Amino acid sequence: MINRVLIRLKIIQIVYAYYQNGSKNLDSAEKELFFSLSKAYDLYNYLLMLMIALTEYAQKRIDSAKAKLAPTSEDLNPDMKFVENKFIAQLEVNKQLTEFIANQKRTWSNDQDFVKDLYEKILESDIYKAYMAAPNHTYEADRELWRKLYKSFIFNNDALDQLLEDQSLYWNDDKEIVDTFVLKTIKRFEQKQGANQPLLPEFKDDEDQEFARRLFRRTILNADYYRHLIADNTKNWDLDRVAFMDVIIMQSALAEILSFPNIPVNVSLNEYLEIAKLYSTPKSGGFINGTLDGIVNHLKKEGKLAKN
Repeated sequence: MINRVLIRLKIIQIVYAYYQNGSKNLDSAEKELFFSLSKAYDLYNYLLMLMIALTEYAQKRIDSAKAKLAPTSEDLNPDMKFVENKFIAQLEVNKQLTEFIANQKRTWSNDQDFVKDLYEKILESDIYKAYMAAPNHTYEADRELWRKLYKSFIFNNDALDQLLEDQSLYWNDDKEIVDTFVLKTIKRFEQKQGANQPLLPEFKDDEDQEFARRLFRRTILNADYYRHLIADNTKNWDLDRVAFMDVIIMQSALAEILSFPNIPVNVSLNEYLEIAKLYSTPKSGGFINGTLDGIVNHLKKEGKLAKN
């Protein structure tokens, strides 16, 4: 699940903190990197749990209506289509997710006000109304409902972003990427898999895990060389005047360009320019692009940059 986009973001964050905190303990900083990445995987599971929490809340509403002193006929005979959604029933018993819940002891029970507000927005939506009115009740229709609901109400939800940020500082910049993983997971669910449906793994493979470790260490251990390259290609600038975050972004980009021959230069450049949009000034993108482009051309001329 943790892809290289997220790995690069986390490395920028941890390298920046490494210098700002002045600890200079590389092993501790590396542990912090992998802990931070593990928290992103926690968020993935937690967002899967939100869909279950919304369904459980809907069931509670039905139970409360039936328990009224004078329930109406509608209260006593509710449409159970939403709460009996086949996709959610499968997600609820998923072995990997239930193991996560048991180990983490994390639930949505302390955020019932948010769950209630979100459920009521869903009730008023055309997506919900069309689903409830449709005569078919297939697994595919049930799964598609939650893909649409997630994309419309959980993706890009400012209230949810704030709630998650309050729960963990590690989740500040993760949700947009993790949302894409949740949507991918929904699309991959198959009824025949039952409780054994595999969720996305924390790392796609050992190669990505090693990519994170190697990129992080190279960024810091070769910092003097990378900053020398940056200084030589910004002769009209005193390096002390360059925004520190810009230096960190270029330092990490050079570590990747020079340490991973299988990654095309333009891929690395584009990834770090996207990071600059998130973390640096509006003018930083052009400055970083021009500086790195100059360094790359210089290294190629000297035969110091070999790419497969």
